[in-house]
Amino acid sequence: MRIGILGGTFDPIHLGHINPALDVKQQLHLDQIWLMPNHIPPHKNTTVVSTHHRLEMVKLVCQQFPEFKLCDIEINRDTPSYSVTTLTLLTQQYPDDEFFFIMGMDSFVQLPLWYQWQSLFNLCHIALCQRPGWAMDTNSEMTKELLFRQATADYLDSPSHAKNGRIFTINSQLVDISSTEIRQQLAQNIDISTVLSQTTTEYIRQHQLYR
Repeated sequence: MRIGILGGTFDPIHLGHINPALDVKQQLHLDQIWLMPNHIPPHKNTTVVSTHHRLEMVKLVCQQFPEFKLCDIEINRDTPSYSVTTLTLLTQQYPDDEFFFIMGMDSFVQLPLWYQWQSLFNLCHIALCQRPGWAMDTNSEMTKELLFRQATADYLDSPSHAKNGRIFTINSQLVDISSTEIRQQLAQNIDISTVLSQTTTEYIRQHQLYR
């Protein structure tokens, strides 16, 4: 199977996560998207709501969207969630599958700060979604990496294509809002149901989160 992996704190999960992942699935003809909540994110100090609530919100999204499946490999880990460690485990557990790690352009340019980041290309492809108004520095290390590894969906039609090491840029109508902004608006009791799935909105209201 061809599987997209979208990791994050999902605090809360919102359409800025969901819509690009669906675009990746459609444009690369993937079989599934696995949503992978972090327990201890390596690049953030903490999360606002508990691991339990973040996990439950992702489960509800997976129930609402049949394209998604929960991947709980990181949420059950008591150490920081390094992507290369996780993908090493996944490729060992599912040796016949092909993984596509979904990330935004803002994360991609920060990739050299990630733990053993170059090893990612030995484990998976990268599906790269661009935020509105984002432009890469033409002289940056990651621009050169992108030019070297860039491929189109047609590449996947070749029976001899590699199962890792390529970067696919995704055309996506991204929702230009962050989880931080969503939490701030929820705290101010502003209606933001347009950027949350219905199940997430109801869960947040039911459990009085982000107040």
